[in-house]
Amino acid sequence: MRLKGKTCVVTAAGQGIGAATARAFAREGASVWATDVDAEKLRPLSEVNGVRTRKLDVMDKQAINALARESGAVDVLFNCAGFVHHGTVLDATDDQWQFAFNLNVRSMFWTIQAFLPGMLEKGSGSIVNMSSAASSVKGAALRFIYGTTKAAVIGLTKSVAVDYVGKGIRCNAICPGTVQTPSLDERIATLGGGAEAKQFFMQRQPTGRFGSSEEIAALAVYLASDESAFTTGTVNVIDGGWSV
Repeated sequence: MRLKGKTCVVTAAGQGIGAATARAFAREGASVWATDVDAEKLRPLSEVNGVRTRKLDVMDKQAINALARESGAVDVLFNCAGFVHHGTVLDATDDQWQFAFNLNVRSMFWTIQAFLPGMLEKGSGSIVNMSSAASSVKGAALRFIYGTTKAAVIGLTKSVAVDYVGKGIRCNAICPGTVQTPSLDERIATLGGGAEAKQFFMQRQPTGRFGSSEEIAALAVYLASDESAFTTGTVNVIDGGWSV
């Protein structure tokens, strides 16, 4: 019960890391607001004790603010929503660039802006932002737009951390390597599927396997809990040795 008595908001909780984290938070005693733009994907979580589900488009500022008013002051905000673009700088389009920054970065700006005031009133709070090891920590092929946005998330995280470190607020980033999720399955399918496409991702993992959503969720639990009270502004790499 490491999160007993805490209220947590999770974005992109419909699948993958977001869903695993919502479940992990609930198992640790938290009251969880699990959100996703696809309400149907949230259906399994609606049956989990301690979890309330809400449809939320994190690119809709008014919807975010409405959820912040409904939930009241929360203890933990886990920003997990994001999208992975494939390609180099010469492949990138203005529309892809804009979409990625809106979803991967601006959404965090808006959610933090909405939920931080309540944390400040309480005098405590933990914000956990999903970044990536890909290109933000270690160069990754064909991840120009994605890596740029995830590097921005690290800068955003450190800025929030330093501005509010004296007011009981912590802000940390998680940088996973390649994790087995529906998102990864979609990317493998985009490359044609099969063993060759899977190997494109597997070859960068020294451990010879992908990470699991549950392994990332375990780190999110630690950063959300009081066990990490002395931890803020950090970049937590969990990539199976990829960046070593």
